[in-house]
Formats: sequence, C-alpha cells, structure tokens
Amino acid sequence: MKKPLLLLLFVFATYPLFAQRTVGPVEQKLTDNLCACLNKLDMGKIANKQEAEQAFMDCFMGQMDLAEDLAKERGIELTDKAEMHKVGVDVGKNLLNQKCESFLKLAVKMAAKDNAGEAWSISRGVFKRVDKSGYTYLVISEGGSEKTYLWLRQFPGSEAFMGAATKLVGKKVKITWLNMEVYLPSAKGYYQLKEIKQVDIL
Repeated sequence: MKKPLLLLLFVFATYPLFAQRTVGPVEQKLTDNLCACLNKLDMGKIANKQEAEQAFMDCFMGQMDLAEDLAKERGIELTDKAEMHKVGVDVGKNLLNQKCESFLKLAVKMAAKDNAGEAWSISRGVFKRVDKSGYTYLVISEGGSEKTYLWLRQFPGSEAFMGAATKLVGKKVKITWLNMEVYLPSAKGYYQLKEIKQVDIL
C-alpha cells in the first residue's frame, strides 16, 4: 500500500499553480491536515532535499486513513498508480492554490536537484554583512572569527538579503553550503570557496 502513497509525495513540488476546481470534503480535509502538519515543522532543521522529502512523508503517512477515504471519494483503487498520481497532483495544487506557506518553503527544498557525491555542510554563526568584493559573499561570525560564503545563485532564503540586509546584522543564521572551485580574477587563480545552498535565520 505504501508504494502508491509514496508516489504522491514526490510530484507535488514540481507542479505550477493551476486554476481552481471543485474539491471534495475528504480531499479538503486531507489538504488542511497536511498543511497543519507542515506548519509545525521547524524549517531551520531541514537542510536538504532528502530531509524535506522525509518530513513531507512523515506528515503524509499520518493521513493514511484519509488517503484511503479520498480514494473512495474519487472512486479509484488505492493501488492504481496512475490515478493516485493524479490525486497527488491535485492535492499538491490544493496546497499551492490555498497558499500553504510551509508547503511552499518545503517544495523548494524537495525540488532541489540531487548532487550525487557532493557533500553539503552546515555552518552556524551570527550574520555580519554582505561583502561585494569581486563576487558577492555573506559574512558571518563563527567561533570567534569571520567566515565568508559565496552567493553565486539564488537559494532558499536569499530574498532576505536582497534588500536592507543591515537589519539582519546580529541575527543567528544557519548556512548550508557546498565546496566549489572558483576562478578569482583578482588572485589570478582557482580557489575553493563555500557556495551557499540555503540560509535559515534562526
């Protein structure tokens, strides 16, 4: 029984917002319960795609009875993968259309590409400033010294630093990062830098 249910979990994050449609009472209750469960998650502790998928799975598995009732409401078998895929897409649309904020945040992490062989790391510290010397960096105070992290592309949490980042000075942050080799024109050579993958304000 788990396989068709698991199939639902991984289609949600990749579907855009669609037009509203009539939602049955069981489907609405399942959507509401999922959103309520997701709202209880500590997003700051979810660092990558795998953790996001597991968190969503835990919430969904808590709704097993409703999933069975929803299959009955839709007149389909719980073991019918094709139909359950459609149900999963519809529930995902519901969460998007109803602007379930926690789902939107989790979907970003669930939709992240797998990076086989790439080791992501996590650092915690106090935000100091945005440094725009050549590339753009976030600078944090960590263990009594300043550490810099490369802001190369958009990442979950980047919008908080795009405006008046000075208001975040002194805030505790968690940075998920990946080592990468970058050519630094000023140094005329390649160097290992910590590319930011996600920032959570604690």
